[in-house]
Amino acid sequence: MAEGLDLGVSGLASGFDWRSLIDQLADVERAPQRRLLLDQQSLQDRKTAYSSIATQLEVLRNRVTALTTDGLFGSRAAKSSDTDLATASVATGTVPGAYAFHIDQLASSSIRQGTSNVGQTLAATSDVSGVILGDAAFPTLLKPGTFTVNGEQIAVAATDTLASVFQQISTATGGDVTASYDPTTDRISLTSASSSEIVLGSATDTSNFLQATKLSNNGTSTVTSSTALGSVRTTVAMTSARTTTAISDGGAGAGLFKINGVEVSYADTDSITTVLKRINNSDAGVTASYDAVNDRFLITNKVTGDIGIAMEDVTGNFLAATGLTSGSLVRGRDLLYTLDGGGQLSSRSNTITGDSSGITGLSVTALEEGDFTVSVSTDAEKIKKALTDFIEDYNRVQGLIDTNTASTTDAKGVVSAGTLAGENDAFGIASDLRRMVGATSGFLTGTLKRLESLGIESNGDNNNLKLADSGKLDEALANRLTEVESLFLNEKDGLAVRLDEYLESLVGEGGKLAKKDDTLERQVAEIERQLTEQESQVQASRSRLIEQFIAMEQAQLRINQQLQFLQQRFAT
Repeated sequence: MAEGLDLGVSGLASGFDWRSLIDQLADVERAPQRRLLLDQQSLQDRKTAYSSIATQLEVLRNRVTALTTDGLFGSRAAKSSDTDLATASVATGTVPGAYAFHIDQLASSSIRQGTSNVGQTLAATSDVSGVILGDAAFPTLLKPGTFTVNGEQIAVAATDTLASVFQQISTATGGDVTASYDPTTDRISLTSASSSEIVLGSATDTSNFLQATKLSNNGTSTVTSSTALGSVRTTVAMTSARTTTAISDGGAGAGLFKINGVEVSYADTDSITTVLKRINNSDAGVTASYDAVNDRFLITNKVTGDIGIAMEDVTGNFLAATGLTSGSLVRGRDLLYTLDGGGQLSSRSNTITGDSSGITGLSVTALEEGDFTVSVSTDAEKIKKALTDFIEDYNRVQGLIDTNTASTTDAKGVVSAGTLAGENDAFGIASDLRRMVGATSGFLTGTLKRLESLGIESNGDNNNLKLADSGKLDEALANRLTEVESLFLNEKDGLAVRLDEYLESLVGEGGKLAKKDDTLERQVAEIERQLTEQESQVQASRSRLIEQFIAMEQAQLRINQQLQFLQQRFAT
């Protein structure tokens, strides 16, 4: 045998392409597999079709559930006669009717107003040569630039002192207007020596000096700051906050106070702004703020109503130093109103609930004082939408079943059967649904005993439903709601009750379609097992043939070698 000769190459010695023959024989042997593959694909297509139907049935089941739960037929709608005065909402089961309200007084929140002028004055004396504008505790941060007095511009910088500004005012006005500071009242005054009217400001001013010092025109020869000028610095450490009474944390860095029984801690190194944020973010139920105009702190209840605000310093003096404990309480107000002309009622908040009105489920939010009416009625639109949604998804189920069971004919007249053509289970579902929605209830005593009574009919062409007469449905919802509810929810024969039970048997846990899917899945898997087994047989047969042809090649090779040897001998 020739060294390295590959006798597995088809026809190397014999000249016969036996590998092609083997492939053809294997292909013939796979004929049963091709039939099984067609069967498997058919099963898979049926499985997919049933899965799509099951999904759509689950959607329909949700629509049916919406008809049977959440008190749909007891749903209500509330409407205010004047939405500028009030808005309203209503819960299921609220007694329908028209309710007349008169709002005498809106509710407001209680406010604890700290004492005014809690901050230090700009200066301790009338000498303001040491008051630098950029560092001065004005209520408003001073902006450098120019301002105008009697038509003359005065330029100021953050590094100027208040005394130098006073001198500039005098110089610019030829000595007519002089400025002074009174440490007792903490105010600046401008006086005209000629008793002429002082006119402040112009459209080209770029500094807010006049606003920061609270100086404004009054038509006279003397202008004085409207309120005290000193204010608290809220963004620096409390030791530098410039409160009249220094704030202390008690000396241990563990200051503590309570508001409405809720503890708030602080340290001297905290800023007042930080502490105010802690109050606002706590569970004290209040909002804390600083009023720079009046130089005072405010604590406001987050809820309305005539209720107080409790506070106490525990360690340190934060509340006392900020003027809150010595301040006054501006009492909040309760909402005062009358209902249907009755006696005066009250509510802590501007939202009237059944707790004060006695109308269970009705919530009215007053926006302004005045008269309005709230109408409560059956929410017919909500019920109608639930019914139309049910019809749409019922039709989707029937359409999907029809698509999968119907046969089609192409332009050449070739008829193709649907994936589920001849499937009794699919036809049975369509038939059961059609029968149930078209049935007449024998347990109902009213005039509404079938969907047709609500204007919902079969369209006559297929299994679908349609709302053929919307007027019938509207009339029934307006005048015979109890009968409509019984048609769907009667415990013995209500359509929604029966449909829910039927759909549960189809797509619920362990339902008919789930079992159908399991059966088809097992059949697909069984065919896959058979395909694997048959392919193993084909490969085994193919291997045997290859071995036999290789043996033939070996025999042919030996014959060829002997013939070549004989030819060489005879030739010699």
